[in-house]
Amino acid sequence: MNDLAPLLTPEGRALLDEVRDTDPAHELAVATRLRREHPAGLVSAALGQARLRQRAVAKFGVQDARRMFFTPNGVEQSTRASVAAYRAGCLRAKGVRSVADLCCGIGGDAIAFARAGIRVLAVDRDPLTCETARANADALGLADLIEVREADVTEVDTAGYDAVFVDPARRSSGRGRIFDPEAYSPPLSWAVSAALGAPLGLLKIAPGIPHEAIPPEATAEWVSDGGDVKEAVLWFGPDVTPGARRATLLPAVAGLCATPGTMLPDPGVRPVGRYLYEPDGAVIRAHLVAEVAEEVEGGLIDPTIAYVTADEAHDTPYATVYEITDVLPFNVKKLKALLRERRVGTLTVKKRGSAVEPEELRRKVLPKPHGPASVTVFLTRVAGAPTMLLGHPVR
Repeated sequence: MNDLAPLLTPEGRALLDEVRDTDPAHELAVATRLRREHPAGLVSAALGQARLRQRAVAKFGVQDARRMFFTPNGVEQSTRASVAAYRAGCLRAKGVRSVADLCCGIGGDAIAFARAGIRVLAVDRDPLTCETARANADALGLADLIEVREADVTEVDTAGYDAVFVDPARRSSGRGRIFDPEAYSPPLSWAVSAALGAPLGLLKIAPGIPHEAIPPEATAEWVSDGGDVKEAVLWFGPDVTPGARRATLLPAVAGLCATPGTMLPDPGVRPVGRYLYEPDGAVIRAHLVAEVAEEVEGGLIDPTIAYVTADEAHDTPYATVYEITDVLPFNVKKLKALLRERRVGTLTVKKRGSAVEPEELRRKVLPKPHGPASVTVFLTRVAGAPTMLLGHPVR
């Protein structure tokens, strides 16, 4: 599909409603039937859009996904609605009333900004992407707040906007994910200059960016949703603390932050205690594991592994707590026998610092359930040695 217009016609919209819940396994039969009454190209476009909308439910929710329009890259790369809404709320709380959204994609962030009452200039250089963003603004009743402009973002004048948000492309059609920030489109250096030139600047980056590549003027924030790291954003502006690192955990909006003067040194290593704390991925990316260890009065099980252990269970939003029942050298036969002996029917395998693949281990040690018990196995290192930790989450 390189033209959205046919789907925006009354015939196209009716066809989209008709194929909305089509099972991919039945797509060929549905297409054959519909092509008797509609142009083949329109049927193919409608079925393709239905597939994209089904995929988009995970990011945008059922109600929005069924009304919005998507491109394959748009579904893959757009911001999750919950994360975009959190960011829009932050801007609104800072008094932002207008924002230039550069590299806007299909408009996921622009929609969140507009729903927060912020006027948006949404810019992208791809014609189909811009057409999709306009269609989405219209479909969600936000066209009065979102102006979509097809242009090279490096040539757009953002003067007069309260904030600038830049989301450079970090994937290419030929090479996939881009790891060199200067290979972003536009490059990180240009995006930083654009953010620095605004009253408030935000720059979306890859969560795995090396900390040494982060500009010293920025506060870097890593955001997770439901335990999964979704993005990292650099904040620039007069009320931003240079060099600060922040982990934000959604949906509870729990935040952990450290400034250059308050960052703690790496925690010490200690023997495995009764409890194991698995820090949220955003906490790990932000290098704030030491802050969690101090909060729970714990230490690391290994100097290179981000698992914290302690003798007491502490309630913390920044880590999942497990009670450890066994600390054993890694041994597949021993684990298989132990699971059979304890009648384990549900096995969760986690790893950090191990080359063993969880699914492969699960097939070997639990080819079929043995009973009603459940257990979590951590494949990791303790003081440098391959180790299995067995336990269960603390409710």
